[in-house]
Amino acid sequence: MNINTKFICNIFAIVLVFTAITFANDNLQSAQNSKKYTDECIKCHSENDMMPEHFSENDIHLQNGLSCAGCHGGLSTSADEEIAMSKKNGFVGVPTKKEIPNFCGKCHSDISKMQVFQARISTDQVSQYYISKHGMQLKIGNKDVATCIDCHTSHSILPASDTRSTVYAANIPNTCNNCHGNSDLMNKYNLKSNQVEEYSKGVHGIALLEKHDNSAPACNDCHGNHGAAPPGVKSISHICGSCHVNNMNFFNNSNMAEPFAGLEIKACEQCHGNHLIAKPSDEMLNVKTSTTCTECHDKGEDGYIASEMFYEKLTQLSELYDSTKAMSEKIAIIGMNNIEIEYELKNVKQALIQSRTLVHTFDTSKVVGRTNEGVLASLNALKLADHEIEEHDNRRIGYGISTLILILLAGALYLKIKGLNT
Repeated sequence: MNINTKFICNIFAIVLVFTAITFANDNLQSAQNSKKYTDECIKCHSENDMMPEHFSENDIHLQNGLSCAGCHGGLSTSADEEIAMSKKNGFVGVPTKKEIPNFCGKCHSDISKMQVFQARISTDQVSQYYISKHGMQLKIGNKDVATCIDCHTSHSILPASDTRSTVYAANIPNTCNNCHGNSDLMNKYNLKSNQVEEYSKGVHGIALLEKHDNSAPACNDCHGNHGAAPPGVKSISHICGSCHVNNMNFFNNSNMAEPFAGLEIKACEQCHGNHLIAKPSDEMLNVKTSTTCTECHDKGEDGYIASEMFYEKLTQLSELYDSTKAMSEKIAIIGMNNIEIEYELKNVKQALIQSRTLVHTFDTSKVVGRTNEGVLASLNALKLADHEIEEHDNRRIGYGISTLILILLAGALYLKIKGLNT
């Protein structure tokens, strides 16, 4: 066999091997593709520009392998419309508004299905919903109320931890406002429509929406999620108390709790408001400028006198704290030791915080007792500061005298040396 023949045979062998590999790879790819699931619902609706509004490929159900048929029924593997959407294959189509809670509940109320995704997931959302105002109204046929999809959307549902989600902490006020900010809708039920506007100006709204503190309460933290209902007289203090524990305990054990309950006055809300909650201040107790206490208590009454005393003692301690803090900063600037002063300053701050909380006991002896402890700590701190300033002044005098003596010695030495040289 000559060289040309060998060369041709080698080329032929290479082509043959390459062809075999390509053919085998195509067969493997075809086999893999045949195993891949094609959702004919999405394919058909996409091709015909009939996809649901706001559909998102990031939808948590789609991401976890739940097909259109998982909710709407039918056969999503068939390209034949009649087969795919036949009742024989379980097709239910778009549910009515009244059907939506149980429609979602097919999975979300089934612990065996939901535990696949989270071991400790809640499955009582639907039962909670039906005891809410929304759920009760839906049962009697009211189509204005919110259902699952009004809050979570239909085809772009994202986890609550996702910042794009309609139920992400910072997005909840706007989600609720879609309905509760609609004045035409709210007027039908004699409800206000400015709750979110008020909330955004309050201490909680500013913390959540402006300072991005997701631990701050939103609508659902007070009204509930699926069992949403306006807090009643009996529950309002417990709702506020889930964060403000000491305030709740002090009030519930005070001599004001029983009269409030008897008159059906909402405990915390009566003084602090509900949606437009201003940051509390000592000025709320000032009977000359605030109506917080004088709305119920006339001059000379026990409540009026107590408010005057609370304001006087808290103002005194607050001013002492500010002056002590300024003195501590001065000590640090002049380079003296302010460690013990700072320790006492912390005691003053703690006394001020606790005294303000003790106002909810409505017991003057407790507030006066704690503020007096703070005053004593402040006076101790100021005494320490005076000692440091005195020590600083003494050192300056000592340094001055030492410097003067050194100058005199240097001068005398200079004169002595000069005298020796003459």
